[in-house]
Amino acid sequence: MFSVIIPLFNEDKNIMPLLEEIRENLNIYKNYEIILIDDASTDKTLELINQIEDKKIKILTNKNNYGQSFSIHKGIEKSSNKIIVTLDGDGQNDPADIPKLLNLYLSKEDVKLVGGLRLKRQDNIIKIFSSKIANYIRSRIFNDKCSDTGCSLKVFNKEIFLSFPYFNGIHRFLPALFSGYGLRTEFINVNHRHRKYGVSKYGTMNRLFKGIRDMVKVYKILKTRIK
Repeated sequence: MFSVIIPLFNEDKNIMPLLEEIRENLNIYKNYEIILIDDASTDKTLELINQIEDKKIKILTNKNNYGQSFSIHKGIEKSSNKIIVTLDGDGQNDPADIPKLLNLYLSKEDVKLVGGLRLKRQDNIIKIFSSKIANYIRSRIFNDKCSDTGCSLKVFNKEIFLSFPYFNGIHRFLPALFSGYGLRTEFINVNHRHRKYGVSKYGTMNRLFKGIRDMVKVYKILKTRIK
């Protein structure tokens, strides 16, 4: 039994095809749920998902645009299962990879997080280059053995996630937090696809400054825990 958490902001052209792909790739599983969190979209995202008739799907809404971390945290809090799967709502994460991550997670009892690594990213060169720099710096500081912490496709333990102090940006530092708490993590290569519709919601400079701020927060959290 697991819960698939998908934060959404202005993904009206992407979400319905993505849900169909998820259903097709998870048809071997019976006990799972999909939680969609609309982060105050200004397009037709909420209108579309409210028309869905599927008992496996839960819909949550934010009154204001609070961001990806807030939406993921809210979805996990409202989830019914201890195993959490996260992925983006833009269709760039491939649902065909979900069973691969789940199989690895379920096959090793001591592994508490399995993350995807996008070795062939389908983004613009500036975004790829800036992410490589950020991943290198973060990895040197936290030694989390993850070369792509920004990949949203992850499987992890709900209770452990909710035990971490929440901050805006937490979803990008899960490998550092899990490993920093002495928990085993593993990573496997996953597919990454071009965004068909819409644009990325996060600018390069915005991500850079927030990333530096969040690294300081994670450092303080782990340092406090060691004490």
